[in-house]
Amino acid sequence: MADTTLHDRILRSFQAQGLMTTLGATLVHVGDGEVRIALPFSPAITQQQGFGHAGAITSIVDSACGYAALTKAPPGMEVVTAEFKLNLLRPAIGQRFMATGTVQNAGRLLTVCTGEVRAFAEGGPADGKLVALMQATFVNVAG
Repeated sequence: MADTTLHDRILRSFQAQGLMTTLGATLVHVGDGEVRIALPFSPAITQQQGFGHAGAITSIVDSACGYAALTKAPPGMEVVTAEFKLNLLRPAIGQRFMATGTVQNAGRLLTVCTGEVRAFAEGGPADGKLVALMQATFVNVAG
């Protein structure tokens, strides 16, 4: 029952985010300290050369990390991003992208997460190609 409650808490918050809806992102996994968000490729998320835009890639991995942090936040609390560092490793080319956020340390006020985004293309590696890495800090705030 706790897993369903945790999933429902994250799903309700995710569905309230206008940006994730605008991008076409979906919540695909919620676990204790880990969240995955998928984003299909679309011309609406590209930059001028046709790659996935860094803003779209950053948005899904920031949200995946934030929701991973929320899985560790006390009931009644929300989280907000305090800072992040993003490394873009290669152009975001693929039919879909998967962002994974993982809690590394959850304290009373701050939670530190790492995140990654992988691009999946037809005929490409089954585990995708790593396109971005993030380290982020989240602050617990009253809900």
